[in-house]
Amino acid sequence: MHTDSDPNALRGVHAPTNRRTFLQATTAVAAAAFNPWDRSDLHGADSNSGPPSVARIAITLDLEMSAQYPRRDLVEWNYDKGNLDDATKRYALAAAKLVAKRNGKMHFFCVGRVLEQLDVSWLQEIAALGHSIGNHTYDHVNVKAKRIEDTQFRFQRAPWLVGGMSPAEVVRQNIRLTTEALRARAKIQESGFRTPGGFSNGLDDAAGVQAMLQELGFTWVSSKYPAHPMGKPKTEPTDEILAGIVAAQKEAQPYVYPSGLVEIPMSPVSDVTAFRSNYWRLDWFLKAIRGGVEWAIQNRGVFDFLAHPSCLVVEDPKLASIKLICDLVEQAGKARARLVTLDEIAASVL
Repeated sequence: MHTDSDPNALRGVHAPTNRRTFLQATTAVAAAAFNPWDRSDLHGADSNSGPPSVARIAITLDLEMSAQYPRRDLVEWNYDKGNLDDATKRYALAAAKLVAKRNGKMHFFCVGRVLEQLDVSWLQEIAALGHSIGNHTYDHVNVKAKRIEDTQFRFQRAPWLVGGMSPAEVVRQNIRLTTEALRARAKIQESGFRTPGGFSNGLDDAAGVQAMLQELGFTWVSSKYPAHPMGKPKTEPTDEILAGIVAAQKEAQPYVYPSGLVEIPMSPVSDVTAFRSNYWRLDWFLKAIRGGVEWAIQNRGVFDFLAHPSCLVVEDPKLASIKLICDLVEQAGKARARLVTLDEIAASVL
């Protein structure tokens, strides 16, 4: 989903060769630029006084189908993002049960068209476990689109579905319908909004979208995905690349727009960037995730794990990435880190 293009903005970060000194160096570099006491980077908005007491680690899964999964030749999902297959739904529920058993909470973001399927009991079971479920638009639309044909592939093929509407009207309807579908079909109260597609500048350049979300009742959004290095596809990431990903965690910390809307960025690296775009191996992905989570714990920051069950069910069938995050939080202890939903993170920023 969020990183179909490969961000490569961060360069020139040097890291030593062995893992221990690599982690020490990357943590030191990032910590030098990040002060949990300093909330002055919240775009000028008022914020809570004092530092966060513990690291807040969120495990978030976007409930949509991903192009090229479960086979690389499958691209039809771009037109049918909400038609989740059974394997994807089983994986999402398995992840929810795992994290609940580890005394944590997750955050899921649902493409509204999922609610058209015959059975939604799996989604209701996720909610019953205490996890939050947010709005991800009905058709997985681009909230910044300026032309109707850019809102979603589906509307290129079937333009009559949005005939006479402006891009902004398409986006508004997509968000509104998802909220209504969650409530009417699944009896689930939506928790927050995540944009399809992560933007390196979040909604900094989209005041109209911010206003729309606030008018629709949202107090926070997850739209920013910071730029970071990735290296060459099918090539093991170097220590320099991993250090760049860790350094990017500073840009993935929550802040408040001048409008008052809270932004909770997604933390690199996402699964589709690592696996689909760059053909990483699972162990390479786990190394990057470990570095990001350990940075957040060390700095009492936020780490927002961004992934998709439709991708992970193929690339990480045994939930190793989610287990790793749970292990790291558990090892840190309750005084240093907690598994939380994005609702809890937003509440700590306001």
